[in-house]
Amino acid sequence: MWWLFLTNPRRVTPISKWLVGALCYLLAWSVWATVLQGVRVHEAPDSTRIVFDTDGAAQYTVNVLENPHRVYVDLKGATPGVGFDPQSVIINGQRIQNLRGAKHAEYYRLVIETNGFLQPKSFTLTPTKPYGHRLVIDLYEPQPAKSLAPVQPASKNRDVVIAIDAGHGGDDPGAIGPKKVYEKKVVLQIARKVEKYVSAAPGLRGELIRTGDYYLSLEKRTELARKKRADLFVSIHADAFKQSTVTGASVYTLSDHGATSETAAWLAERENRADLLGGVGDVSLTDKDPVLAQVLLDLSMDGNRLQSISAGEVVLANLGRITKLHKRRVEQAAFIVLRSPDMPSMLIETGFISNPSEAKRLSQAEHQDKLARAIAQGIEQYMRENPPPGSLLAALRASPVDVQYTIVRGDTLSSIAQRYGISSKQLKQKNSLRSDRIKVGQKLMIPGA
Repeated sequence: MWWLFLTNPRRVTPISKWLVGALCYLLAWSVWATVLQGVRVHEAPDSTRIVFDTDGAAQYTVNVLENPHRVYVDLKGATPGVGFDPQSVIINGQRIQNLRGAKHAEYYRLVIETNGFLQPKSFTLTPTKPYGHRLVIDLYEPQPAKSLAPVQPASKNRDVVIAIDAGHGGDDPGAIGPKKVYEKKVVLQIARKVEKYVSAAPGLRGELIRTGDYYLSLEKRTELARKKRADLFVSIHADAFKQSTVTGASVYTLSDHGATSETAAWLAERENRADLLGGVGDVSLTDKDPVLAQVLLDLSMDGNRLQSISAGEVVLANLGRITKLHKRRVEQAAFIVLRSPDMPSMLIETGFISNPSEAKRLSQAEHQDKLARAIAQGIEQYMRENPPPGSLLAALRASPVDVQYTIVRGDTLSSIAQRYGISSKQLKQKNSLRSDRIKVGQKLMIPGA
């Protein structure tokens, strides 16, 4: 019909004009309309994230209403795709009650029913494999005004704090191995075990940076470690390489002058893209003068770089006793997550999830337990030999005294004795043991630790 209108306007009737107009409107709508393809919810300790997958860049507005509390998002010209149903999303958190949506004449409205007032922060993300366009709504609880009270000094004989960071999470799955083995799940399981073994050692306390399936920006991870006053930052991964034959565990520290191998460069590039997948919106990386900040960073990191390598070497040696190593030296690359001037930092690749046999082992609880124990023992060994001033470990090193140790799964009398540099006979005599049999939860006194 439209070609008649273009070639001979006299032959077009009023109804033909109406049909042409309707056709043009539908064509314009099809170009303009955004299709909603999926929705998911991630709960973090300080916020709830709702992610909407769309087939194009969304045009939207966000508003907050009370009585009852709810946040609604109007997407201009949007329409639900096949299978899109916000009410089917399983909600396990404490902040959101329900999700629902409805199509209106010129927009699609998504309503988020909340338990009390929540402050929304919203942004869109451009396509980054494996995702297309995304609209992200982060909901935060109101924060009380910050107190100007001075920071309390660390207590005498304090615990040495180890920040244990499980990489990826939430919308960033990390590497995905054969049979859908997700890096984000594997490394969280290992990190939890590392935290348990670190905290079982006298004078040490493990602190998890990520405690569930949610994303943290690279900057936020070191910020949380800083708030926990960490003495060492350990980031745990199980990444992939372009050849599936690559295997073995590795330890990395920060380099400002290029990577020490092709693998190191490849992994750093992958990890540094994590914020594109996880989605952090418009993030300000610093509130200081760029030149001054860089000078202070360089001065602070010179000392930490040497400590990072030394600690990494001890951890790598312990890993080498229970699993194959990719490289028998600590490698270096420009990992953003390790750029912290406050503390020594290392990134541990527990294996390559792109290798079928290694992916299988990494998903097994027994192998995870061995890796976690080796990492924790390496950390403890380094910290006992290089205790931070004011810590219990520093006091023990200056004046050796008996300390109490709690048995954890996998311990043996000989392994405990070896860790503390004493003989099994000394350990048995100190604790009046008649045999080498011990049990989980049992407490032993370590003589002159």
